[in-house]
Amino acid sequence: MKKKLLSMALLTSSALITLPSLATELSVKQVGYFSETEKCVEKESCTEISAFSAKANRVYATNADSNGIRMLNVSSSGELKDAGFIDLSNYGGGPNSVAVFDDLVAVAVEADSKQANGSIVLFDLVGKPAKVKGLKGNVIEAGALPDMVTFSPDGKYIIAANEGEPSKDYKVDPEGSVTVIDTTTWKARKATFTKYKGKSLKDVRVFGPNANFAQDMEPEYITVSKDSKTAWVGLQENNALAVVDLAKAEVTDVVALGFKDHSKAENAIDASNKDGKINIATYPVKGMYMPDAITSVSANGKTYILTANEGDSRDYDGFSEEVRVADLKLDPEAFPNAAELQDKKVLGRLKTTTTMGDTDGDGDFDEIYSYGGRSFSVWSEDGQLVWDSGNQFAKKIAELRPEDFNGQLEDGKYQMDDRSDDKGGEPESITVGTLNDRQYAFIGQERTGGIFVYDVTNPEAPSYVQYINNAMDNVSPEGLSFIQRNANTGWLLISCEISNTVSITEVKAQ
Repeated sequence: MKKKLLSMALLTSSALITLPSLATELSVKQVGYFSETEKCVEKESCTEISAFSAKANRVYATNADSNGIRMLNVSSSGELKDAGFIDLSNYGGGPNSVAVFDDLVAVAVEADSKQANGSIVLFDLVGKPAKVKGLKGNVIEAGALPDMVTFSPDGKYIIAANEGEPSKDYKVDPEGSVTVIDTTTWKARKATFTKYKGKSLKDVRVFGPNANFAQDMEPEYITVSKDSKTAWVGLQENNALAVVDLAKAEVTDVVALGFKDHSKAENAIDASNKDGKINIATYPVKGMYMPDAITSVSANGKTYILTANEGDSRDYDGFSEEVRVADLKLDPEAFPNAAELQDKKVLGRLKTTTTMGDTDGDGDFDEIYSYGGRSFSVWSEDGQLVWDSGNQFAKKIAELRPEDFNGQLEDGKYQMDDRSDDKGGEPESITVGTLNDRQYAFIGQERTGGIFVYDVTNPEAPSYVQYINNAMDNVSPEGLSFIQRNANTGWLLISCEISNTVSITEVKAQ
């Protein structure tokens, strides 16, 4: 077992950024570490999403590379040891997510063909097929490409976000949906978008070739209200949020998340990977939030949705929306300085979309849209923006670890600025935990690495706490979850798809 102290970035006075903090830094120490690399075939995607059972003191981690679930025993101090492997090859093409409640482990497994219906497969805590009263077998049919699975807080429902991704040639595009399984009857129902009768879908991205609304929706991630009545489902490519009534298994709302104005100083970005420097500046660009992981917190009788605004495009053999700004025909009135903007050291390298921006339909682009918010956001129950971290992530990395700025790991070294033209550090994962009656959000950066910590006790005014730099040990944190230990101590369970590692970091309020 590899044990070490994680280096912590201290909040210092700087001309780059000044952020108020309501809480002192947490004491942070890595206490558990497991690497799956030696057993990987493709050397990535061997540990993506993890779930913890307090009842069994065991972690269950998805391994898409080997089509199974790695089980890890957890000691009282947090050490991780191999406890066996659940082979999923007889259930489908591979796992995308795992969740635990009481005696059950639920795994979202895609079909051998991603466009066919996948499954939710149930196991007991030792990894054997679950035997559940009222359910024949241990497999429940879900929709196409179940990408995330979770239990409601009361355990009454298992919910799966069925992404419904198109085939590479875009000739087959299944409908996106949300499977709701009632664990008291084991009846599975599907909340679809075909019956949704929303008042307005303004700014919800519906752009797949020859796709209807239901086909175009791609559910990605789920969070459930404290009372287990409502689920919020991220629709990443659609830049939207769906609201699902769990008792009715019905989509009750689809809300566009809108756009982020990168011409404002607080939303400034570094848009070029060819200028050889950190250059956080304002541009006439609108950012699409497009969250990956989402979670929720309760405060003052309200539920708030927290999102990690990674961004994602559709880029298939049969259809791709991606294009660089340098290759757009920009409207001369909207962009009188087009030649300057399209320089590769300015905006020319920034990835944008061909599906939006020609507002008057004359064949040139009047607006530029980029992927992801490069931030985390707080939203109200009805999907209205409450707060956004702006460009705080970029500025803090520029201050604390400039050598990692908008980089990604290649040949054992971070290539600084390499992702500035795409989605920056790519906020990917997010979870929330409570320490000494304060709520903290932990946000993992897929490319830059490391985890930001914010105090979200008041979700309408979060404050920066610290940056946990574990980038070299834990590369590309795909899954985060918080495990409560006692009033002032928790474990942060981190699973990473590039380093193929599962680790536990102890976080303690001072």
